Amino acid sequence: MAAPTTGAPAARRNFQNTEKPMEVRLSNMTAAKAVADAVRTSLGPRGMDKMITTANGEVVITNDGATILKHMSVMHPAARMLVDLSAAQDIEAGDGTTSVVVLAGSLLGAAEKLLGKGIHPTIIAESFGRAAKKVVEYLEEISTPVDLNDRESLLRAASTSLSSKIVSQYSSILSPIAVDSVLRLVTPASTNVDLRDIRLVKKVGGTIDDTELMDGVLLHQNVITQAGGPTRIEKAKIAIIQFQLSPPKPDMDNQIVVTDYRQMDKILKEERVYILNLCKAIKKSGCNVLLIQKSILRDATNELSLAYLQKLKILAVRDVERDEIEFLARSLGCKPISDVEQMTADKLGEADLVEEISKNGAKVVKISGIKNPSGKTVSVLCTGANSLVLEESERSLHDALCVVRCLVKKRALIAGGGAPEIHVSRLLSQYSQTLKGMEAYCFAAYAEALEVIPTTLAENAGLNPIAMVTELRNRHALGERSAGINVRKGVISNILEENVLQPLLVSTSAIELATETVGLLLRIDDYHPTR
Repeated sequence: MAAPTTGAPAARRNFQNTEKPMEVRLSNMTAAKAVADAVRTSLGPRGMDKMITTANGEVVITNDGATILKHMSVMHPAARMLVDLSAAQDIEAGDGTTSVVVLAGSLLGAAEKLLGKGIHPTIIAESFGRAAKKVVEYLEEISTPVDLNDRESLLRAASTSLSSKIVSQYSSILSPIAVDSVLRLVTPASTNVDLRDIRLVKKVGGTIDDTELMDGVLLHQNVITQAGGPTRIEKAKIAIIQFQLSPPKPDMDNQIVVTDYRQMDKILKEERVYILNLCKAIKKSGCNVLLIQKSILRDATNELSLAYLQKLKILAVRDVERDEIEFLARSLGCKPISDVEQMTADKLGEADLVEEISKNGAKVVKISGIKNPSGKTVSVLCTGANSLVLEESERSLHDALCVVRCLVKKRALIAGGGAPEIHVSRLLSQYSQTLKGMEAYCFAAYAEALEVIPTTLAENAGLNPIAMVTELRNRHALGERSAGINVRKGVISNILEENVLQPLLVSTSAIELATETVGLLLRIDDYHPTR
């Protein structure tokens, strides 16, 4: 009797073992590429906008990659990595959030072809990592150093960032605001700018034309005028208080049954005395402007306290958010006061004028002539005809601020319009021919994948992508390093003459982050959901 053969089942088992990781990898790549394709149409000045309806019925119109992906309900874990990638680019550079996702999608497509040729995923991931380093080197070679005193260059970079936004026609107003805001905060030695020191106050009313950089500090809350209190105070002494000017509440719910008018009078008298003592302590410290922190436990003020404040000629602003306190304390040079017994003159900030101003029907509180701020801060008033335009204007201004911050971090500029991508793609293709084995294939595929940016720019502008990219490659081969796609005119031209510039950091960080994410996805060979 012949022994049973075990060769066939073993071979089948081995085949299944190699098949499953491949299936998982392809599923991950397909999901991630679907996300990249979703935002691809919004790349560049002629990119389309997306309308998003949030869970609570709010409508958002934007073409900012990070905002689109943040609102998308992405379920697949691999696709969610691209959402995180866009968020990482937003934190690192602030701009290029769409480009980084499109680039990652293109690199995944290149990796899929290489996997089809039988190249091991680890080799692809490592080769892509080395290719990314080479690309960053090439980009640094073609970059031009920028001086922060050269306001023109900074304006051109900020305008390029705004050119792809819905509010692009207002770039002549928003670019100088972004540049001046950052320049007010930097010193020649600074290597970064904290954008939390730039406060954007949004108010519906007027148009984007009325957006302006304000001297001093702005508050979007209104002055309390119910009891006829003042709305303008000169030689202001400002206090930020974290206690409430209303009767205290016990920790536990309880009921008091009053059966006698005398008892009722006694309770009301106690309340009056308590609030009067609070107001007297505030006046005694010399304070004449009160900023009251928002509380969820009890009312910030009541009618009685407002009446006392009005008699004492103290201007009051309530509902100051908890996350605004640190900014205001730094800007005004005062310390937050959590108890009335700590109200002393040394904790107050000083300013020449605190007043409520009206801009196109929108009221804001302006504090000007601040004496000794403990930190440099800037306030910008953003206006818009409706909340949709206003939100997009704020996002666009934030991107422009990030672009100027990038130039403080890494003081170099490169051309835009797909010129650097084609340039490094050409150099990388030439370099791949000097390599041997699998690595040469991977480098060539990486170089080809970089062409997705100019291709997409041409596609979104309604041009013929194949003809455009071929001509662009030809112009670069003839030595025109700054030739790029002029989207507005629909031709290839010297992109520097069109003032299309972008910070070096935006491109290098996009290349590095996209390559890292693709490497991570390639190394995943199995997927296990847990309970």
